Amino acid sequence: MLNMKSIALFFLLASTAISNRLGEPNDEKRRLGASTVDLGTAGDYAILTKTGVTTTGVTSIIGNVGTSPIAGTAITGFGLIMDPTNLYSTSSVVVGGGKIYAANYGIPTPSKMITAISDMETAYMDAAGRVNPNYTELGAGNIEGKTLEPGLYKWGSNVHFTSSLTFDGSATDIWIMQIAQNLMVSNGAQVTLSGGAIWENIYWQVSGAAVLGTTSHVEGVLLVKTGIVFNTGSSLNGAALAQTAV
Repeated sequence: MLNMKSIALFFLLASTAISNRLGEPNDEKRRLGASTVDLGTAGDYAILTKTGVTTTGVTSIIGNVGTSPIAGTAITGFGLIMDPTNLYSTSSVVVGGGKIYAANYGIPTPSKMITAISDMETAYMDAAGRVNPNYTELGAGNIEGKTLEPGLYKWGSNVHFTSSLTFDGSATDIWIMQIAQNLMVSNGAQVTLSGGAIWENIYWQVSGAAVLGTTSHVEGVLLVKTGIVFNTGSSLNGAALAQTAV
């Protein structure tokens, strides 16, 4: 659910970059673990869900929004305006030319949405299935204040941080975060990128839910098995791809 003063969800352009850290020890492990995750057509959406999107506050989304197999009636708080083609709708909440798509819109939108959801699920399984992590159970799930170098990270627990988290690497470096439970971002916590790192190469694979606290900020692609909750004033520079709702 979106419940905030301002959330910016930016349109994702799928990246073909791979880690530039090849050539170091354990090259093959690093390649298998932390190479780009192909989002397919799910990469065309800032928000993509299976069971709907709800906003209860002043919200700003840059990029497309989609939901399937549920109908457009599950996209609430947007004041949807159906396009005359019946292929998509628009909203004052979705800016920068973004469109809203749902499973019950005109052909070929339903098949387009089926493909996007399938691609989202495939991307989730890809990220979840990466092997040979570079880091296991870092901080026992408490990653507060840490600076993360590129690689594959794996936790069997919740992951949380209370104030700050930094991703440090180049524009071609990749981070994959395999989280077996929930991602919890505390109120006011901020993710920072350094060294040229870009959000398109940060993948949060979350087997539970992702919850962003009030005024918090996160960077990257959220690939979440259940729901994503944005609390008041929180923001994401990336994409919210949830297998239930946002």
